[in-house]
Amino acid sequence: MEEEFDVSESQSQPAFDFKAFIIRVLSYWKLFLLFIGVGIFIVYQQNIRTQQSYRLSTQISIEEESNPLFTSTTSLTFNWGGVSGKVQTIMNSLRSRSIHEKVVDNLDFYITYLKQSRFRKDDIYTYSPFKIDLTPNTKQLLDIPIRITFLENDMYEVYINFESSLARTQNFTDKSKSSISVPEGEFKKQFALNEDISLPYINGIISIREDRNVAPNEEYFLQFNDFDVVVGKYRGSLSIDNPKNSPILNLSMVDVNKAKIVDYLNETVQVLSDEQLSRKNQFVTNTINFIDDQLDRVKTQLTLNADSLNRYKEENRIFNLNDEGTYINNKIISLEDAKESNKTKLAYYTSLKNYLETSDSFTEIPAPAVAGIEDSNILNNVTRINSLSVQKSKYGSTVRKDATIFADLNRQIDGLKLVILENINSATNEIKRLQNSIDTKIAIEESKIRKLPKAQQELFDIQRQYSLSERTYNMFLSKRGEADIIKSASVSDIMIIDKAKDTGAIPIDLKLSSRYLFAIIGGILPLLLLAFLITFFDNKIHNPQVLENLSNIPLLGVVGKNNLENNLAVHLKPKSTIAEAFRSLRSSLQYFYKKHNLEGSKAVMVTSSVSGEGKTFCSINIATVFAMSGKKTILVGLDLRKPKIFGDFNIENDIGVVNYLIGQKKIEEVTQKTMVANLDVITSGPIPPNPSELLMNENMDDLMETLKKEYDFIVLDTPPVGLVADALELTQYVDATVYIIRQDYTKKGMISLVNDKYNKGEIKNLSFVYNGYNQKGKYGYGYGYGYGYGYGYGAYANGYHDNENSKKGLIEKLKNLFIKSRRV
Repeated sequence: MEEEFDVSESQSQPAFDFKAFIIRVLSYWKLFLLFIGVGIFIVYQQNIRTQQSYRLSTQISIEEESNPLFTSTTSLTFNWGGVSGKVQTIMNSLRSRSIHEKVVDNLDFYITYLKQSRFRKDDIYTYSPFKIDLTPNTKQLLDIPIRITFLENDMYEVYINFESSLARTQNFTDKSKSSISVPEGEFKKQFALNEDISLPYINGIISIREDRNVAPNEEYFLQFNDFDVVVGKYRGSLSIDNPKNSPILNLSMVDVNKAKIVDYLNETVQVLSDEQLSRKNQFVTNTINFIDDQLDRVKTQLTLNADSLNRYKEENRIFNLNDEGTYINNKIISLEDAKESNKTKLAYYTSLKNYLETSDSFTEIPAPAVAGIEDSNILNNVTRINSLSVQKSKYGSTVRKDATIFADLNRQIDGLKLVILENINSATNEIKRLQNSIDTKIAIEESKIRKLPKAQQELFDIQRQYSLSERTYNMFLSKRGEADIIKSASVSDIMIIDKAKDTGAIPIDLKLSSRYLFAIIGGILPLLLLAFLITFFDNKIHNPQVLENLSNIPLLGVVGKNNLENNLAVHLKPKSTIAEAFRSLRSSLQYFYKKHNLEGSKAVMVTSSVSGEGKTFCSINIATVFAMSGKKTILVGLDLRKPKIFGDFNIENDIGVVNYLIGQKKIEEVTQKTMVANLDVITSGPIPPNPSELLMNENMDDLMETLKKEYDFIVLDTPPVGLVADALELTQYVDATVYIIRQDYTKKGMISLVNDKYNKGEIKNLSFVYNGYNQKGKYGYGYGYGYGYGYGYGAYANGYHDNENSKKGLIEKLKNLFIKSRRV
């Protein structure tokens, strides 16, 4: 069995061969053209099938718009906050789902109008000549295109192809979704324009838009999309840019329909502006609601007091108090006003304290100024806690509940609560003290009233209650008017700098030149990578130059690739380039013998690294060229393990050198004639169990001595040096050793083995022969090192040598191309 030779990875290898890499890349030119062509074709098909996308934008500014009606005498005051905090709040609002749900709902973007083009259904949006008005609280079919074919006489046909017996529907009023059973297969039904459609999966009225016409048999498609999916799509595609933390926000969006982008951006800004104005007015809105409640209460009391006063005057015929009574009445009324004001403050404080202690949200606290509270600490802190609570509420829809921002807001709110509660306790104690003082003064004045006549006293009490209710009502009514003025005069903090508008936007994702460039790059890079990896991991010798870089052992010659089925290339085609190459080898060997002053019979050993490198082929043809020169030559097959030379000469291998070495036959009996003049052959004979021992016995010495006496040249075909040690035993009998290297076959690591044996002196007079050279092969370097070999494929060779490249059929060419591509 053949022993395998494993070259250690630790042996030094040459650096990356850039020249080989370049030539390998150039050899792939057909594949480059194919890959690039396929890439360009794929891109072209994608371009014509994909709807183009566009990017449009709008720009807004966040301003601090104060109310122009606020003056130093305005009794209702509101703190609007600063610009820096507003920008972040508005950015969070723009990212919130609630904003996008309102926009999608307002624009009905869950309804898509489509028109069939060559490769796809295009979103035509406002270009659609018809529209559908959905019936509220009804189910609509989701994600299945509904074909609308317009007919004559204001009729149209609805066509649906149900691929399953179940269909998803959604109620776009409450956004609930459900699945319903549908008849599997095609559904068709005709309706009149403006007729109410009432089906389990479509409910609404289809009508033609104003100033639009539709031709008979024209087809369109209608599709309802999942509301949540549509909201998520547009929410994700909205880009927000805040350059350099300025009050400016740039909003942009990408979509296939420019009109949709324009409407969505502008509607988003409008919804945001309305929300911000509503939030800005929330404090005053809460105050108006509080005042309205108080007005209703006071108005009822005022009406009752007015009726009582009028009824008493009519019954007792007393219409006015005397001067003394009037004076006392006015004084008591003044005290009652102060007392009522304090009661209002106490009621507000009680309500505020209960609110702070029991509520988690503080967005509905009315303005303290409504109750006449002028404590600046309470005014400011109530405004701040209201603002923080609004901010916390807004973050709740966009930020995770465990985010640190909630902890920070809660700490700020808790701190303000403690401060306000302390202020409330202090203010409440002071008001109670004032109330006691007012009660004492009222008691003194009431004691004076008791001295008046009975009728005057009763009239005084009724009129006092009426006056008190009237003043309270007028006070709230005045504050209600102030609040209405403030609310109506408020403007949004969002100012539109540039509205979204289609000014000729160009596609952003179908830049054809760039796409084709990527297709070209995509076709080139894989092959470059493939060539790099193959070159990097390729450890075979592909040209004579690489061989010379790997070893200092002289290169005796280069032999072309043998295309014959027989190894007798020199004998069968003596004018071929291969024959000339072997003649050059013969000349080089003769020069070598002459240089070393070798006379008489010469012996040359032919070996290689491993089997398959052309050792036997070279042995046969070296022996042939010597014989053709008129020299008596013998070829001895000493590769006892894998004998080969007999088949090419059509002779038997029944007996051979093995029979001689074991003493069975004489030299005359094992020597055989060949069809080549002057060339004899001794085959190896039967395969022995101990080839190495046979080559080392005394009979081998006798064999070589006898052959040198009878022949001018002895060519030994030996086993591969890289596999077995037999060839090393034979070096003592030869004058020169020829080591065969085969193109695209011999591994570079084998050269390290030869170098090591050569440097140690185990093999002497060693030369390389480069076999299987193919100038048009894997690495077509060309080869002209000045050795004087006549094996080239130039004009001289074409004119002198036999034409070995006869025209081949198409199948043969394809076969060779396939073999070549596998080799590469």
